[in-house]
Amino acid sequence: MKFLILSTIFSMSLYFGTAQRSAPDAVETTMGPLTIQPIQHASLILSVQNVTIYVDPSNAENYKDLAPPDIILVTDIHGDHFDLKTIDAVKKAGAVLIVPQAVADKLPALEKITVVVLRNGAVTEQSGISIRAIPMYNLPESPTAMHTKGRGNGYVLGIGGKLIYISGDTQGIPEMRSLKNIDVAFICMNLPYTMDVKEAADAVLAFKPRIVYPYHYRGQNGLSDVNAFKSLVEAGDKKIEVRLRNWYPAK
Repeated sequence: MKFLILSTIFSMSLYFGTAQRSAPDAVETTMGPLTIQPIQHASLILSVQNVTIYVDPSNAENYKDLAPPDIILVTDIHGDHFDLKTIDAVKKAGAVLIVPQAVADKLPALEKITVVVLRNGAVTEQSGISIRAIPMYNLPESPTAMHTKGRGNGYVLGIGGKLIYISGDTQGIPEMRSLKNIDVAFICMNLPYTMDVKEAADAVLAFKPRIVYPYHYRGQNGLSDVNAFKSLVEAGDKKIEVRLRNWYPAK
């Protein structure tokens, strides 16, 4: 299985505001190269063939000069995941917006876009890509938790024979730890909202993705120590590739 950096798809000189984006990566699939473009915090873009997927798009300026989305995934109701102003700005005619019910309940009527509501465990197929919603929540479970079970969605995407896991806001829950055959995982780690570095590393070592990106790692006390996360994962399993990218470019 071959993983590579594909720097020719996006220019390294692309900027949002005055901040430089991380260069994109790519993973080979049976549909062609899957391009992975970090944007900021919880936001990223996945592109394969002529299909562009935005995950939790936030701040329309971040998407200037980038291809508009065919699919938009939203994980939760909080503002760093559900930014209606940005969705309205970046959407194109015929795009599909995939959301949990809690987000759907907050949506006004949107023109030129199809809304698909997924509950935990549900699956949809869009443009040849399977999208499965899985739980994301805080432990211990509590009705007063910042992220309650069943409200938001993590997602597992099947793209050209590869499985891509997007954690959303969660802790190292059993549903994450029991994942199988994940090729690329995006794992959050920001206290007090999700989990700390040790819990994130322990969860990753349980389900063993081939590649893992720590993302969504800004918390109340600043940025989590992603280098410590990388060290813990590599000490536990050297076969897991930890990719550190700049999810918080200076403005």
